[in-house]
Amino acid sequence: MNVAKKIISKHLISGSIEAGREIALKIDQTLTQDATGTMAYLQYEAMGVPRVKTELSVSYVDHNTLQSGFENADDHKFLQTISAKYGIIFSPAGNGICHQVHLERFGVPGKTLIGSDSHTPTGGGIGMLAFGAGGLDVACAMVGQPFYITMPKIIKVRLVGKLRDWVSAKDIILELLRIETVKGGRGKIYEFCGEGVKNLSVPERATITNMATELGATTSLFPSDEITRDFLNRQGRAQAWTEITPDEDAAYDGEITIDLPSLEPLIAMPHMPDKVVKVKDVKGIKVDQVAIGSCTNSSFSDMMLAAEVLKNKKINKNVSFVVSPGSKQVLAMLSKSGALFNIIESGARILESACGPCIGMGQAPKSKAVSLRTFNRNFEGRSGTKDAQVYLCSPEVALAAALTGEIADPRDVLGGKPTIQMPENFLADDDQFQQPAADGSKVEVIKGPNIVSLKQFSFDLKTDATVALKVGDNISTDHILPAGAKILPFRSNLPKISQFTYAAVDPDFASRAKDIKDAIIVGGENYGQGSSREHAALAPRFLNVKIVLAKSFARIHLANLINFGIIPLTFDDPNDYDLINLGDNLDFADAASILKEGKDFIIEAGGKYIKTKYDLTRRQKDILLAGGLLNWIKQNAD
Repeated sequence: MNVAKKIISKHLISGSIEAGREIALKIDQTLTQDATGTMAYLQYEAMGVPRVKTELSVSYVDHNTLQSGFENADDHKFLQTISAKYGIIFSPAGNGICHQVHLERFGVPGKTLIGSDSHTPTGGGIGMLAFGAGGLDVACAMVGQPFYITMPKIIKVRLVGKLRDWVSAKDIILELLRIETVKGGRGKIYEFCGEGVKNLSVPERATITNMATELGATTSLFPSDEITRDFLNRQGRAQAWTEITPDEDAAYDGEITIDLPSLEPLIAMPHMPDKVVKVKDVKGIKVDQVAIGSCTNSSFSDMMLAAEVLKNKKINKNVSFVVSPGSKQVLAMLSKSGALFNIIESGARILESACGPCIGMGQAPKSKAVSLRTFNRNFEGRSGTKDAQVYLCSPEVALAAALTGEIADPRDVLGGKPTIQMPENFLADDDQFQQPAADGSKVEVIKGPNIVSLKQFSFDLKTDATVALKVGDNISTDHILPAGAKILPFRSNLPKISQFTYAAVDPDFASRAKDIKDAIIVGGENYGQGSSREHAALAPRFLNVKIVLAKSFARIHLANLINFGIIPLTFDDPNDYDLINLGDNLDFADAASILKEGKDFIIEAGGKYIKTKYDLTRRQKDILLAGGLLNWIKQNAD
């Protein structure tokens, strides 16, 4: 077997390991972050289970750390107290980005992990089977429910040879995005194999598995080998290591070969991670902002490279340059080694160890700015500035731009690449983690005024549905429910945050949808790509959206729609998309009986009957008919 199937087989609760079949997996670990965690724990609380049933669950504060009002701080107190009550480790603000910290301190090869953040597959860098999911799916895992997915195809990505100087792991994943596109990974697990794997450190592997999320993949992973063992040894966690490698005759559903010596520095153009070109083909473009950090490129090795390159150099006077170490461990080690001085002395601004600019939490560029970021997403407006031109690149390319003031090939401007020596022992100070109370019954959960109780939905689609919005291809969850400093503080307040639904696409959508009894959204290909934020389903449902009809869906968003009772339909003929217009009334009066009987929905639009379909399991149909997953769990518990 390959690595993915080895882990799946050990965690399989039900189903058959055949591509396209639904399987249920036992989940060992969960993680949440504060932008999605507050709602996830409200959902957990509603299930009435006194203690989490996972081997390990961790609540991280790393997104909403800009405290411009009481809302974020109130949410953090709620997360701290509910973690203490129900058996969850709490990682407070300043401790670091969830994926970086989890890799350092909690990840275990061969274990399963789901997190309420789409970049949870970062754990695949040490051989975990890690999935991004909606918060409700994470809450279900914490109460002992299995995690359901459609068994993906497993694609072998064979890495050959060794990277040349100034070419990095970021260029490997950018090359894969160039080949596969942002929707090419749907229904797939990418498993990285070949001799080239042995030349990649765990942080480099984690960069690849983190950003493989942008392929639309179910997940991605590397083997757990001697490189993994060395990383865990340096973290003081040797006991966590298990060797997991593919059998010599392991079968795969497809294969992609990437020749590492032939790769050049690459860069993703605005406004999509798969718009990848060679750096040398766009060199000379003036740059206004450079940012190094995020869960993709904020490891100690990334930061040490920056420190060595910047030693005795100054940032270009026309560039705003920010650096955010990925964890308290990374920041402390930079400080102790003296390397932090090099970064500060160059003119860089040091941000806290948090997601920060990647989630639009500060550092919005100036109007029409060109911003180079070592992040994983560059969707239009995600930076906080709608007309900013955001490029995605490696730390090497980012450093070249910071020093020259323009996009430049690091091979041309940075000289010889420094060798970064990793310490024998990383600083393993776990004192910031707060362990849960031994007796949670004595802990009071504190809820501030911004935390609004869950709204209960039901299946009540009984009439025509009105098209409240029509959008195109590759609509992301950032389009549906934006992030950023102005909106994220309301993640625990559904009535408030729903007012921002589709605000950047159609400012009138929220008020229009609220006045429609049964609303439908029509979309193109890959609807709902990007973040796992379940608010991108919750907020539309709050605004009476009952159906989303699209050409195709991204995996996590499809699951979130079902979880909150929104029927996900696809066109049998994608060309029929052109027949439906804003304001059309479409007949869905028999929706309940059609779902129960497994029939296709036939609707009339543009003078033609349109066949729409759904590829749902019996369980998923029952969830929709119950009005959502939380209702379904309660019904089946009685």
